[in-house]
Amino acid sequence: MGDIEHLYGLIGYPLSHSFSKQYFTEKFQQEGITDSAYELFEIKTIDELPNKVLEQPNLRGLNVTIPYKQQVMKYVDELDPVAERIGAVNTVRVKKTRKVGFNSDYYGFRDSLLPWLGETAVDQALVLGTGGASKAVVCVLQDLGVGYTYVSRQTSETAISYADLKQKNLGGYPLIINTTPLGMSPQTETHPDLNYQQITSKHFCYDLVYNPAETAFMKLAQARGAKTKNGLEMLHLQAEKSWKFWNNIDD
Repeated sequence: MGDIEHLYGLIGYPLSHSFSKQYFTEKFQQEGITDSAYELFEIKTIDELPNKVLEQPNLRGLNVTIPYKQQVMKYVDELDPVAERIGAVNTVRVKKTRKVGFNSDYYGFRDSLLPWLGETAVDQALVLGTGGASKAVVCVLQDLGVGYTYVSRQTSETAISYADLKQKNLGGYPLIINTTPLGMSPQTETHPDLNYQQITSKHFCYDLVYNPAETAFMKLAQARGAKTKNGLEMLHLQAEKSWKFWNNIDD
């Protein structure tokens, strides 16, 4: 392997579930990219970012995962228009001392969702969770003309609670998207608190979690005949988009 001129990495906490390092390491090997490396930077608070990560020599780019997709925004010098609209950043391009924030989750979710839905017309969606990933999902839904309802643990001005949801019929929401970490390894038995008896073969249940490949949410939905999809393809698509952002390809 050649000298490492370009360092990339992932910040978040925890990172034991992440496939990102494996993905990029394999990409570099397969494409003969010998001057680059990808590392995991597990930081307990965003305050550790400047000293532990940004001071890394040859740092060229970062991916950002839970829980820092919004907190990282104060550390970038410029926001891409899509990231600014979403209000969350999952990709940072580092060029000398200038840092630009992007959101490749938008492209990863959109480009994995549309082929999966195919010709099925969806007019309403439930978005489980209100964190950084949910904001990219909602932005895609808006652009596709799909109505959406946020679901969170507590009722707020922008979201209904899971308790509120129990009073509604899930039949009115053919697309259900889990953007929370519920079900993620190692807590694989956890799942969103839905009335799964109301899910039918007409539902599309998309889980952004990809480890494990089949979450408890997906299994419960499958048992009711729903179509299910995990977040692995989204991860791959957003990773490739991140690579383009880092390298000024097709921004």
